[in-house]
Amino acid sequence: MSESDDPFDEIIAAETDRDPDLAVIEAGSRTLRTQGGPPEAGVPARPEDPEVDKALREVEAELATRWGETKLEPSVSRIAALMDLLGEPQRSYPSIHITGTNGKTSTARMIEALLGAFELRTGRYTSPHVQSITERISLDGAPISAERFVETYHDIKPYIEMVDGSQEYRLSFFEVLTGMAYAAFADAPVDVAVVEVGMGGSWDATNVIDGDVAVVTPIDLDHTDRLGSTPGEIAVEKAGIVKQDATVIMAQQPVDAAQVLLKKAVEVDATVAREGLEFGVVARQVAVGGQLVTLRGLGGEYPEVYLPLHGAHQAHNAAVALAAVEAFFGVGAARAEALDIDTVRKAFAAVASPGRMEVVRRSPTVVLDAAHNPAGARATAEAIQEAFDFSRLIGVVGASGDKNVRGLLEAFEPIFAEIVVTQNSSHRAMDADELAAIAVEVFGDERVQVEPRLPDALEAAITLAEEEGEFAGGGVLVTGSVITVGEARLLLGRG
Repeated sequence: MSESDDPFDEIIAAETDRDPDLAVIEAGSRTLRTQGGPPEAGVPARPEDPEVDKALREVEAELATRWGETKLEPSVSRIAALMDLLGEPQRSYPSIHITGTNGKTSTARMIEALLGAFELRTGRYTSPHVQSITERISLDGAPISAERFVETYHDIKPYIEMVDGSQEYRLSFFEVLTGMAYAAFADAPVDVAVVEVGMGGSWDATNVIDGDVAVVTPIDLDHTDRLGSTPGEIAVEKAGIVKQDATVIMAQQPVDAAQVLLKKAVEVDATVAREGLEFGVVARQVAVGGQLVTLRGLGGEYPEVYLPLHGAHQAHNAAVALAAVEAFFGVGAARAEALDIDTVRKAFAAVASPGRMEVVRRSPTVVLDAAHNPAGARATAEAIQEAFDFSRLIGVVGASGDKNVRGLLEAFEPIFAEIVVTQNSSHRAMDADELAAIAVEVFGDERVQVEPRLPDALEAAITLAEEEGEFAGGGVLVTGSVITVGEARLLLGRG
């Protein structure tokens, strides 16, 4: 294959305008801020100390000069070189590695909560962030402080510059953050790292670890220009996190994706546990603020577990997370008994997943969900209908231009009475008018309103939801992008 025919040439050449600092957005409505809920500890606000805030902004500005997360060169050569210079910090602790299309971050948070409840010190690396870049690197269930984030960056900066000078391409934004996470985990030190891939698996920057447990959440179509056009093709890349003698925890998958994953497991002598066979959701019922589930794990049944998250998809994520932690502790292999049920219940009851079916305002109710592809949108639409009894639901949608926007809108069409299309502050955001043109084709002209500024879109949607009166049950769902959700969170006073 000639160089010009290489499909990855387009990936390398692709322009990226991802702004890593989602906290710097246009000031929002005073009304929205005062009527929103209190800040949430799980998503940090800007540092109160001006000097610390300045130092963090300087690091964010330096990171912003690098390739963003959607501009890729498919190799782990640069991150491997950085790990080598740092003394292979990622080898100093065991890890649980998570890939898939949807549900990775929620599953990672559940795994983290379970491990912490069993008194292990955890490090969690997830992406993208909802509001603050420091969210991506967590220790013991909480994002690292801005001071520690800055310190970690400056500690490894000389080594970053050495790699930059020796490679064809500089380290990317995501590669630098991955290096920072692995270094921070070693410095803590953690007992176990919970690591979510950025994209794919084989050549993802996180894939310099050898996860004792490899978790594969449901695979669907997303990033098709980079990963493949079918679930099976996408699974080839994602299977790259399955390492020799690992345990694979596999959520329910399309048949072609499952075949690829099972074939890879056989090749590396990995043990496989499949949702629906070795573990799964036995029962679930809607409860106040979430759901009550009974899960079947690798070691037995776990009845009446309260999960403060909405939707069937979150129950399935919980089953996957439980099986992953059981596998980490050797349940089903080295030991036969189940994990302590009271500890499991305590852990799940404390789980939070900001920006995922998150209620941030009442009267009218405003829900945020970071669904950004058709599969995620379908899961969200089902969860909304199950968990809320809205008489009229207004959608606020701001999407990225590189997504299957039509498929996303079609998934929401049955549940939105009206839709307000907008755009977030990222340069990757689809233009509001362009999004509106697609929305009109899906919803019809009379159901679409255009508000290019997100604060105006939120105000418009809340006004529409209030039209039925104070006690009527109108609601608002803000969705389409993690960035849109993060900015809406700020505008509504959450962080």
